[in-house]
Amino acid sequence: MKSKSWILVVLGVVLTLAGLVWTLQGFNVIGGSVMSGVTLWAIVGPIVGVVGLVLLGIGIGRRRRASS
Repeated sequence: MKSKSWILVVLGVVLTLAGLVWTLQGFNVIGGSVMSGVTLWAIVGPIVGVVGLVLLGIGIGRRRRASS
């Protein structure tokens, strides 16, 4: 069970960071990309970030239950 929880934690971190970067690109805070200033990424980014946070929370919760 621990290996699956690690996968959720890692996937959650990656999705959260990707969502953050995409959001910042969508709002044109991070420039230099075809995604910069595009409204789609300002919408998709937070959605992906929230999914990442949910997976991160589930993964951490499973690790805590498995260790007790």
